[in-house]
Amino acid sequence: MFPSLSTLDSPPQFSLIERILFFMLAAASVYGFWRRFRPILFKILHSKKDPGFSLAPIGRRMGDFIWEVILQARVISQRPLAGIAHALVFWAFCAFALVTLNHCALVLGIEFLSPDSWAGPLYFFFAAFFALACSVGILGLFVRRFVVQPKWLGKVSPESGIIAGLIFALMVTYLSEFFVPAGGLPAHALWWAHTLVLLAFLPLIPHTKHLHLLLSPFTVFLSRGGFSKIPPLVGDEDFGLVTGKDLTQIVSLQAYSCVECGRCTEHCPANNTGKELNPKEIILGLRSFLNDLGPQSEEPLLGKYNTQKAAFECTTCGACEFQCPVGIEHLPIIVGLRRGAVNTGEWEDSHGAKLFLALERGSNALGLPATERDKFIEKNALPIYNGTQEYCLWLGCMGAYDPRGREIILALVEVMRHLGTTFGVLRKEKCTGDPVRRLGNDLLFQQLAESNLESLAQSKTKKILSICPHCVRTIQEDWKEFGTPPEVEHHSEFLARHLGDIGSLKGHDFSRAENAENLTRALAPAGPEKIVFHDPCYLGRYRNVYDEPRAVVASAGELVEAPRHRERSFCCGAGGGLAFFGEETGERVSHVRAAELAATGATTVAAACPFCNTMFKDALAAQGEGAPQLVDIAQLAARNLPRESN
Repeated sequence: MFPSLSTLDSPPQFSLIERILFFMLAAASVYGFWRRFRPILFKILHSKKDPGFSLAPIGRRMGDFIWEVILQARVISQRPLAGIAHALVFWAFCAFALVTLNHCALVLGIEFLSPDSWAGPLYFFFAAFFALACSVGILGLFVRRFVVQPKWLGKVSPESGIIAGLIFALMVTYLSEFFVPAGGLPAHALWWAHTLVLLAFLPLIPHTKHLHLLLSPFTVFLSRGGFSKIPPLVGDEDFGLVTGKDLTQIVSLQAYSCVECGRCTEHCPANNTGKELNPKEIILGLRSFLNDLGPQSEEPLLGKYNTQKAAFECTTCGACEFQCPVGIEHLPIIVGLRRGAVNTGEWEDSHGAKLFLALERGSNALGLPATERDKFIEKNALPIYNGTQEYCLWLGCMGAYDPRGREIILALVEVMRHLGTTFGVLRKEKCTGDPVRRLGNDLLFQQLAESNLESLAQSKTKKILSICPHCVRTIQEDWKEFGTPPEVEHHSEFLARHLGDIGSLKGHDFSRAENAENLTRALAPAGPEKIVFHDPCYLGRYRNVYDEPRAVVASAGELVEAPRHRERSFCCGAGGGLAFFGEETGERVSHVRAAELAATGATTVAAACPFCNTMFKDALAAQGEGAPQLVDIAQLAARNLPRESN
């Protein structure tokens, strides 16, 4: 327990020399801060304006700010122990704002937090509580950084230890004031000790990663307003991120906000499997470019500071962006670098050239003739959409041409016919453009999007159902640049909504979202089959759909979870157009994930994406005898349908 605040009753008295010295030191501290911060602020403000940026809606931005900055929810949720320690330090700094102002005002004989008032003692004890909490937190972070040394944090920097020491000293000097008599020499010495630490800390902020203390609140508040939202290109001269002149204010702000915590690296599937890509280094590379050359430079962004190879190893799984505690949007930056390389002809890759040519000449990423799709539709008597049916069933490249994708489509069709849901498929359908959108070929993506939007408008499509999360994302978000797409739904959402009308669950009401959310806990296993569900990146992190596919799995067997699941799920390796490429470096992402799924002891792996299904086909086979079978959730639902007895 602290002693009485009577020890603080008399504020310290300062001589004229002390006051002059304080102002000289304070001026030097502020100058040191501004001398380093000014060029950073200049580079951010003199970067290119962000096309299409709007502050609206303010309500959503304020909600994100409160949740992520004030409450530190993302920091804590993804790394609980380290996150709580960081949060305690942040909250202590917030609590100390008034204490610091009062502390500096004392030299002028001003004391607005007086121990004689009712508010003063209350606030002093409030700040003391956070000073204790901050001391514990900073000691924990010091041990983690310099003793435990997680590899994701990167090279140990002495400046981190200096900053930690200064923060700890700030807390100790404040708490010590509770234990010394007011007005005496010890109190005077503590005031100066606290002041000198404070004035030494300020100019160090712009020189270190702790600049995020100032910038990250703005980074979170000024986000693009959606997960992995790729900004539009504006004008004939906009090719993406090619040179320093293409860096926008948001990109520059985010480059300087990086706290170098390594969360993005820790969860990056490319980096985890021995690839060159390191999302943290992509951001720090842009920071180095800005420091050395500035935002008006015509030097290429890919080369000395970031490599083209690293940029094109990204699966666009979104783990980096989801994990980032300071609001950095890695994916629009990486896609922007790809755009710059592709749209200027700097990227030369045989797999990429083959994919682009297939989509330019044909209708699908697999490079097969459109007649193959027609034969599949005719053979299986799939109805043609005429505008009167409830759903337009979107086949997609995988559903129309890939053998495993076709099996998923037919299983879904079986369920829809059982339910009496009317549907039809388009006579002509082109790839949504997802792979070329993520690879940065904007011209080809625009052609595909506009062609599909025109076909859907002509057929008077009102609602689309798709088995592919990539198609759903591209239709729902990316096509908006070129028109208004119809409503689109993933088949996991459709199946979960109709679970009450499928098989052994008939009669149960799972139409309400809150029922689906708790279904995996409420249902008893339907049989001895243990099923592990793999969360597709474009269904989970991109669309925030986690419970619906699990509801379908729980209706077919016993759901088991992989060590990395839901928002922490590990990518299958297919995203970002890489399903059509070869992995030439390190381990195959799909094989690493397949081994993790098989290690759960499940007899079945359930997927909800045809790309995941295709990637895991060979990866699970490589696990040898006893490897789990691979199915889509539509196939699980079809299995559960009542069968007519002979």
